Amino acid sequence: MFTGLSAFPLTPLDNGDIDESRFTSLIENLADAGVDSIGALGSTGSYAYLTREQRFAATKLAVSAAGDIPVITSIGSVRTEDVMSLAEDAQRAGVSGVLLAPVTYQPLTDAEVFRLYQRVTAELSVPLCIYDNAATTGFNFSDDLLIALSHLDNIGSIKLGEFPADPIQAGQRVQHLKSQMAKGVTLGISGDAQAIAGLLAGCDTWYSVLGGLFPHYKLDLTRTALRGDDSETRQMNIALEPLWTFYRRHGSLRVIASVAEIKGIVQAPCLPFPLQTLTGKERASLEALMEQFSFLDLSNGQGLPVIPVRPESH
Repeated sequence: MFTGLSAFPLTPLDNGDIDESRFTSLIENLADAGVDSIGALGSTGSYAYLTREQRFAATKLAVSAAGDIPVITSIGSVRTEDVMSLAEDAQRAGVSGVLLAPVTYQPLTDAEVFRLYQRVTAELSVPLCIYDNAATTGFNFSDDLLIALSHLDNIGSIKLGEFPADPIQAGQRVQHLKSQMAKGVTLGISGDAQAIAGLLAGCDTWYSVLGGLFPHYKLDLTRTALRGDDSETRQMNIALEPLWTFYRRHGSLRVIASVAEIKGIVQAPCLPFPLQTLTGKERASLEALMEQFSFLDLSNGQGLPVIPVRPESH
């Protein structure tokens, strides 16, 4: 389950309520594409903005629509008691695994984070993915802490956030973690713009935002990277660099939600207030870019965009 492409879809909202029909359609699209797992209610799914009742309802919808595809869902919350309740809800909804980020208001110490995971995993009946997302939680996992946590019961995977861009440093970090992590725990990478570096360095899983909307191309890209085809992987990823530029300016959630609105996959506005999708010139530029990115909708069978060749001028 914690290998290959784990696709993280949006949870589209309509006046603060979950747009159940469009959410279900997003999940069905991922299941039809054959992704390796579905990360319902990840950060892309706005889990932190939803009530417990909404999270339970969305998780049940996701499990039902996913068919045989494993569903994992976030159980993060500021209060540990709420985390425990959310874990219980997720398991009652039928998930195959859960994700937990150390959501907090007061900065946490390594010891406090270890105790959090220790308490939660002791009462789980499904595996947990450690959700490293310092950009939203403000907590930076050390490699030593990740290694220690991997040896707790019911830890199934680690989703890395920050990752070295340098290939040598990336490979060294992955090798260091894998040599000391508990056997059977997989190592995943998030942050679409940096994920290829992680996969080529030896990570097992891509926890992907773009995969939640365009699973076919991302499956091709993930599998190409996992089989070690460095040249083709980098070529496929370079094709996406203009989109990664938008990610870096606005964050992946605002960009992917804007794309979904532009393509009519969700209603606008789809994000929880006060978050907003792109407007003005930036939205127009993104819309123009997506017209050139038709290769994302369906793979051409080779995993590469079909780029028209301009005739040479004489």
